[in-house]
Amino acid sequence: MEKSIKSIALNFGSYLGVFLILITVAIYAINLNLMANMYLGLGMIALIIGVGIFATSKVKQGLNGFISFKDAFSAYFITTVLGVVISSIFSFILFSFIDPDAAEEIKKITIEATINTMKGFNAPVDVIAASVEEMEKTDQFSLGSTAQSLVFGSLFQAVIGLIVGAIMKKSNPDE
Repeated sequence: MEKSIKSIALNFGSYLGVFLILITVAIYAINLNLMANMYLGLGMIALIIGVGIFATSKVKQGLNGFISFKDAFSAYFITTVLGVVISSIFSFILFSFIDPDAAEEIKKITIEATINTMKGFNAPVDVIAASVEEMEKTDQFSLGSTAQSLVFGSLFQAVIGLIVGAIMKKSNPDE
């Protein structure tokens, strides 16, 4: 992988991480209920994917409009995973050490939102109760939960990266 590909991806990944931290701080300061907002979560996923695609296009532009599948995938994957890792580390520190009470409040808000969503889908009471019981046992900001989330998030970003790589690749006809 060329240095320019790695440096562009690392730069955009760092920018993404800082931007995600700023969003987390804003939500923390404004209203913790937003942490359980499905639309905000989908918006953040779209933002992450969008920045990854933008970084990949910048790499392609830097390579005179030509990029291999491998380089396109690498640019996307490095950008998105780095951004999410930076943000996750910040969230882990914030909710595990700085303000663990906020983590408990977020857990309550998330459980309440889950109950309302499941009731909206007419889920059986015993299924709702089992889900709530499982959620109460889980610390979503623990090191293990954060690591598990990063693994699954990385797999998701890898799949999206494969699609982006396939779409963005363009061979140089002169080579």
